[in-house]
Amino acid sequence: MPAMISLEEARALVLSKVAALPTENVPLLDVVGRVCAAPLVSDVDIAPFAHSAMDGFALVAKDIESASAQAPVVLEVVAEVAAGQCFEGAIAPGQCIRIMTGAPVPDALDAVEKYEATENVEGGDGKAGSRVAFKAPVAVRKNIREAGEEAKAGEAVVSAGEVISSAGVGFLASCGIVEVSTYRRPRVAVISIGSELVEPTQVPQGGKIRNSNSYALAACAQAAGGVPTIMPIVSDSQEELAAAILDAVKSHDVVVTSGGASNGDFDFIKPVVERLGDLFMTEVNIRPGKAQTFGLVEGVPVFGLPGNPAAAYVGFEMIVRPALRKMQGYAHFDRPTVMAKLSRDMLKHDPRRIFLRSTLYKDDQGEYVVAPAKNQSSGLFGVIQRSNCMAIMPEGLESRSAGSLVTCILLDAAEEVSL
Repeated sequence: MPAMISLEEARALVLSKVAALPTENVPLLDVVGRVCAAPLVSDVDIAPFAHSAMDGFALVAKDIESASAQAPVVLEVVAEVAAGQCFEGAIAPGQCIRIMTGAPVPDALDAVEKYEATENVEGGDGKAGSRVAFKAPVAVRKNIREAGEEAKAGEAVVSAGEVISSAGVGFLASCGIVEVSTYRRPRVAVISIGSELVEPTQVPQGGKIRNSNSYALAACAQAAGGVPTIMPIVSDSQEELAAAILDAVKSHDVVVTSGGASNGDFDFIKPVVERLGDLFMTEVNIRPGKAQTFGLVEGVPVFGLPGNPAAAYVGFEMIVRPALRKMQGYAHFDRPTVMAKLSRDMLKHDPRRIFLRSTLYKDDQGEYVVAPAKNQSSGLFGVIQRSNCMAIMPEGLESRSAGSLVTCILLDAAEEVSL
């Protein structure tokens, strides 16, 4: 069996064995949060024409260059142009047009002054036929959004490797792009192992417990961008487990099991993976979650996580999630971290790297403080539900006192976030 390795070694090993999945074309709305697999090119200039940035008056800047509060310059309003309309008439010196936000600015005019900066001196409130006073000069091209300001026709507007945001969807729509090439989402089979398990719809009796891990890990896979399938519970049988894994790898890109990962009489994930394929990893120097199995069965990554909820969660977050992200073409695999002051003393009796389920907040001075949950049992889900970070106690036996700075992994921030 492989020896225990560090978390860094485990992650490097796993990432070396997985690659980006094949690409697929998906509708624009379905690409939010996913990675663009090929450059995307606009079919028009963005914006397609010079247009007004606000409601106001389009004019020739030179016509009001002498304007002041004491000696306003009055111009005649000869037309009104709304968004979606074009003015194609002639403009004489001393004339302007009333223009709305988004309306094209005629080529003969070179500035827009906002409506609020003018004063109507004759006629109908700045509409055609009115005369309007300007009390200050206006800079050439003021309040005009230029044609091609954001992108030119034929220009790549999104590069391969970029993550498409909701704003990016709007940008791509303006470029005429309604379908995007992206990496296929990994199909993740989730298998819980244990003769003691029953479905959540059943009331457990006689030493049985509900199968909660499958739902938690499927949710983790979905949050990481995967497409999870909760497979039937597998009892503590080596043959049943082997059959379940062989069935899962036929139609999935990743298999994640929980339970049966230690060295007890009924812990079979390690020998099954070794028998069916290549076993690369069995233990990682972390707590909770030392028992972490990884191997390939028929070329498909198989992860064997512990049965204790917190141990399975930490293993998924630190080892499985990066693999799923690489398969989707993401370039970042580490969630952001911050340094925070411990809210209380933390004694350390285990030399492994410890991940404390914790709550991060700011004190009255605006400094980060982290409060580790008082109950760090690896068998609890509720503590994780109420945590927003994991505080790290490094390898060794050094305890930390209240106020000491520790690294905290933010569980509610995407890997792309830079702090």
